[in-house]
Amino acid sequence: MLNQWQLQEAKNKFSQVIKQAQQGNPQYITVHGKPTAVIVSIEDYQKLNQPQTSLSEALMIPLIEQDLDLSYTILGVRRNTSS
Repeated sequence: MLNQWQLQEAKNKFSQVIKQAQQGNPQYITVHGKPTAVIVSIEDYQKLNQPQTSLSEALMIPLIEQDLDLSYTILGVRRNTSS
């Protein structure tokens, strides 16, 4: 794999590692053969660090200026849930 570097090799060729990451190719750094770190472009990093809204948080966001019809019909009789 061209985007995997042993730590010592990554140190020696750091400019090349960075250039590859800038081109959108994550660079994997290994220590004693184990993947240890990843170098990514700032754009990829920022995408990964965007705040995530959980489903429970999204459901708690009030529906502002929404004119919702919360009435329903049972056996032809229209009911309103707001009372």
